[in-house]
Order: sequence, then structure tokens, then C-alpha cells
Amino acid sequence: MERKRCKWVNLDNPLYVEYHDKEWGRPLHDDQRLFELLILEGFQAGLSWETILNKRENFRRAFRGFDPKVMAEFGPDDVERLMADRGIVRNRLKIVDSIVNAKAFLKLQREEGSFDRYIWSFTDGKSLREPYALRTTSELSDRVSKDLKRRGFKFVGSTIIYSYLQAIGIINAHGEECDDYNEL
Repeated sequence: MERKRCKWVNLDNPLYVEYHDKEWGRPLHDDQRLFELLILEGFQAGLSWETILNKRENFRRAFRGFDPKVMAEFGPDDVERLMADRGIVRNRLKIVDSIVNAKAFLKLQREEGSFDRYIWSFTDGKSLREPYALRTTSELSDRVSKDLKRRGFKFVGSTIIYSYLQAIGIINAHGEECDDYNEL
């Protein structure tokens, strides 16, 4: 029997199918992966997630595995290296702000113990069910966005954060047509 997926999944793109089947909407608690997705969601602003997903391995290479400690040390030469990398989205503001976010991420980890503890505290560690077609922001994404901005993060507007919360499983947004709707 063919697996049923959310309507938005491009079934012709194996990367997209795998992302949906193994990552999207599943509760994520690993700080390194939480950081990677936060940065990628910021790069996605104004583009499609499929574009970012198709470039994900290039991003991982270019951003040194999304290690926030390494990225926090990036300087002007790294910015120019990234601007010259055709394998990623070459947007200077997004690149510079990803470095800002690495520094803010490390500071938040020191203050809260982990990013995981921080981000899941907004829902007392629970996933919330909300259909993916309902909206692009929420009261929750507004609160998280506001707090991240207060802590010095960039490219964390409410729409980006809403998508991020779906990606990391805080908002379970699998559609009723999807096999994962009742599984997660």
C-alpha cells in the first residue's frame, strides 16, 4: 500500500519525500539540528523550502556542519567565501545574520542550559496539533519570535518561526490526508 503524505509534498523530489517522512513535524530535541533548521528557515525567507532542501548539503558544507561555535567565529573572509559559493543562497544579509544568530544561540544555551529546553518551554514540552493549511503565524510564533529578537536573533519573524515550529514538531501540522496525522 502506498504511503499517504501531506498534499504539499513534491512526490517527484526524493529529498522532499524523505524530509517529510523522516523529519518534518517530528519532535526534535537535538540542539545542533535545532540550530541548523533555524538557520535554514531564515535562508528560506522569500524562497521555497524545496529550494533550501535541494541545497541543504551545500549549506552544511559551507557552514561547517552548522556548528554554532565555529560559525560564531566566522569573519569577513568567511562572509566573502560564502558569497562566492554557488551551492548556497548567496544573500549577504542572511549570511551575516546567520553568524549573528550563532552568537545569540550560544548565549541562549549558556543562559537556558540548552536551546531545546528553551524552545520547548513555550509549550511545556508538548506538541500542539494544528492543520498546516490553517495559517502562517500564530500567537505562539509571535511570542517566540518576539523573544528571540529580544535575545539578538535575526531573520526570526513570526512567519519564519511558525514554519520552524512546524518543522521541529512543536506544532504538529500533518494533514488529515497524511499517514503521519495520527502517528505523531
